[in-house]
Amino acid sequence: MKVKLTTLAVSALMAAGPAMADLVYPLLSYRTGAYAANGIPFADGYTDYFTLLNERDGGIGGVPTRVLECETGYNTEKGVECYESTKGEGSLVYQPLSTGITYQLIPKATADDIPVHSMGYGRTSAANGKVFSHVFNYPATYWDGASIAINHILDLNGGDISGKKIALVFHNSAYGKEPIRTLEELSKKHGYELTTLAVDHPGQEQKSQWLQIRRERPDYVLMWGWGVMNQVAIQEAANIRFPMENFIGIWWSGSENDVLPAGDGADGYKALALANPGGDYPIYDDLQKYVYDAGKGAGAGDQMKTVLYNRGLYAALLAAEATKKAQELAGTADITPAQMRDGMEALVITEETMAGLGLPDFGPAFEVTCEKHGGSGLGKVQQWDASAKTWSVITDWIKSDDSVIQPLIMEDSAAFAAENNIAERCN
Repeated sequence: MKVKLTTLAVSALMAAGPAMADLVYPLLSYRTGAYAANGIPFADGYTDYFTLLNERDGGIGGVPTRVLECETGYNTEKGVECYESTKGEGSLVYQPLSTGITYQLIPKATADDIPVHSMGYGRTSAANGKVFSHVFNYPATYWDGASIAINHILDLNGGDISGKKIALVFHNSAYGKEPIRTLEELSKKHGYELTTLAVDHPGQEQKSQWLQIRRERPDYVLMWGWGVMNQVAIQEAANIRFPMENFIGIWWSGSENDVLPAGDGADGYKALALANPGGDYPIYDDLQKYVYDAGKGAGAGDQMKTVLYNRGLYAALLAAEATKKAQELAGTADITPAQMRDGMEALVITEETMAGLGLPDFGPAFEVTCEKHGGSGLGKVQQWDASAKTWSVITDWIKSDDSVIQPLIMEDSAAFAAENNIAERCN
């Protein structure tokens, strides 16, 4: 019978034992190309958090961490090549930062017994752990995001949006297409009219889409964009004087990079938030002291406290907390990818957890189980103040509509299981 040790016991054991190999966290990044402006701050935040753990804590459970960064340029083929070239390095969990790459890695990583964390992106039905054993998309999914946006619009209209017109401007890729089915089902429930407008990669040409919006005058516009597409869309919306308070982006369309180029024209624009924006958190004192003042930052420090830097930091924090849980369950600090998967599936994040890590009141509390890999299904709405050049949270946590989302997850995951001859687990 394997003895389960606490994290403290693992640390004590490691202090007395021989040095172990690094804990390796591959990062499929993109610091070049059309999406670099958004890829850089995420990569910096992700890397800096693990550097902080090394410099301040001596790693995790006494074992140093190592971020293994591989440039993809947001290209799916390159992302798969990065996976194949790094998986043999003891890689514990993949952070693809691309829905297209995530789709390709799902069967590969599962066969290789390596977990994937597509945090708030990727294939939404992977939230069903009964079918997708190695994929985790907590703390919320794209379908949650679609529902949260509609719930916000419902709140603004006294709970009745029948007859309203809602347009979706989306990146013409697997990423951008993710919310369409959910929005269609929600339109049946709430009686709004949905129009979908695709924008081809990289998103610099959107004149025709916004001319159509000006002509059809939807009440609200939702956006699933990334990189330069977001900047262009917000500028085009300003050009046609679309009311910015009625323009709502997913959490990947709500960074400073998306709104600053439009200047005052972006004022009032809204986006969903996986966690609170800003940098008024104790962890930043430690990052400054142990990482940037020590000359060990992944970047120049100019991205610190931005939305996407925070998100990279958050992704790394969740990986580190899952590592601690895996070490506890396995009774060893030198864990394998398979043991990391077990830790991710047993992860519990509480408000106390986040406060103890220097990020109080930052993200939602959630618990991962064998059946549920998708997290809380919670999100907030943030709004841009162009004069102050800051995001302000304007709602409490909003819950997605499980009565619509869960049947869609079950349907899609059941089809995937049937196509790939996968037997459900968690029985």
